Amino acid sequence: MLYLLQIFKIELMLVQDSPYYSKVINHKIVDIGNLYFFQNYLIAELNEGININIENFKESTELILAHFGDNDFGFIGNRVNSYSIVITDAREFNKAFKNLKAYATVTYNLFAENMLEVENHFFNFNKKNFTTLIEAVTWVEEIVTSN
Repeated sequence: MLYLLQIFKIELMLVQDSPYYSKVINHKIVDIGNLYFFQNYLIAELNEGININIENFKESTELILAHFGDNDFGFIGNRVNSYSIVITDAREFNKAFKNLKAYATVTYNLFAENMLEVENHFFNFNKKNFTTLIEAVTWVEEIVTSN
């Protein structure tokens, strides 16, 4: 995959290598990956090959709800790894995050972008896909702070 990224000049960016890393309030390593909490959004970098469902996301759900409480927030899925979401659990995810105002994804290849198109039909969140982490953070911050 790195070879393809080099051919198409797509620059993969981890949170720890980004200009946002110094603003991380809390970093949690959970079974399914890394969660980076900021004031009004979080960035998730999930593990390669994982199949996300409501059960294995439970620990993350608890951390997210504890951090943001009743406050509006944004979620950025920085898809530096390939993983999937069980779309039949979409209704449960929609119910769990009532104050999620912006859901951004960052995809670094066409396959991930196409998978996201399928997933998007099942989720009720205000969502948008980006090819850079910087664009995703900018959009999420604008949406969350405008409400």
